[in-house]
Amino acid sequence: MDMKREYYEDIQLFSSGVVLFWTIILLAALFTIPLYFPNYYIYLFNLIMVHIIIAVGLNILVGSTGQMALGHAGFFAIGSYGTVLLMTQLQIPFFAAIILAAFIAAFFGFLLGLPALRLEGPYLAIATLGFGLAIMHVIGHWEIFGGRNGLSAPPLDIGIRQLGISLVLESDVSKYYLILAVTILMVTGAINILKTRVGRAFVAIRDSDIAAEVIGINLTIYKTLSFAVSAFYAGIAGGLFGFVLGFFDPFTFNLLLSIVFLVMIVVGGLGSVMGSITGAALITYLQYDLLKNIGEVPYIGDLLLIISKKWLTITGLDNFNSIALGLIMIGIIIFEPLGIFGIWIRIKKYWMTWPF
Repeated sequence: MDMKREYYEDIQLFSSGVVLFWTIILLAALFTIPLYFPNYYIYLFNLIMVHIIIAVGLNILVGSTGQMALGHAGFFAIGSYGTVLLMTQLQIPFFAAIILAAFIAAFFGFLLGLPALRLEGPYLAIATLGFGLAIMHVIGHWEIFGGRNGLSAPPLDIGIRQLGISLVLESDVSKYYLILAVTILMVTGAINILKTRVGRAFVAIRDSDIAAEVIGINLTIYKTLSFAVSAFYAGIAGGLFGFVLGFFDPFTFNLLLSIVFLVMIVVGGLGSVMGSITGAALITYLQYDLLKNIGEVPYIGDLLLIISKKWLTITGLDNFNSIALGLIMIGIIIFEPLGIFGIWIRIKKYWMTWPF
């Protein structure tokens, strides 16, 4: 029987030699991906990893703490704009700029967490939604942010020019390794956070905030901290996202983006780091590759074109992308509320008890 006998067995990163082995295999595969994938897929992998970072952070808030949020596109925008402006206007090195931008996002996350002390469910969702829309419109009306014309990211120099050290990452492959390293760091951080006293407090608040307060958990501190941590992750992801795209404008960070982030963690599995990773990877792949040109989807692409020509319009063909995401989310909620992570648990349980 796999029984944990001491606290250190519960907090260790690798629970067994098998997990360590497959983790090494996975990391080896990730670091060799650029050797056998074309450049477009490297760009796609960069987007997937950026979305993994924000999905992991959002799942800490929604899945582990039980707080509804529909405004993470706003934190994402703060990370993107903050990193670029700090680098171009104040000549701050990249790593310092992205961390500072993430802390700015975390500060706004802390402020947004204050209404969570009084609001729950749909009311909290509306409050966070208002924040995301406000950020989009504020950025669009201030010239310092480029207004509606947006901003172009500068060359990604990860050196320190003030010390005469310059290392510009120009290709998608070089950016891939940077984003991969940051993603591994952020995912590992999220796993460790959820195993600490803070993470256990988050879960206790999710299960019952009244019971959590009775046993001594300060709801004011931990609810606002959860928002701040989640916003910090969104800020880091946004800073990387700006350099992946190269150009962005306020409309890049719209309401639909916040909804897509929520879909990622619901499809992957609420309260699970691995669920966040798989959900972000799947939804990003569907959006940016498989469903991007809906007419080229295997088997059903031609049928969808016929349906669009007969009952819809060709210009409305892209709406099938949103329809597909909606159907996936509805299917997950109905048939497997735990998402992809729940499916994995079922498969694992089946093989562990096979043939019985």
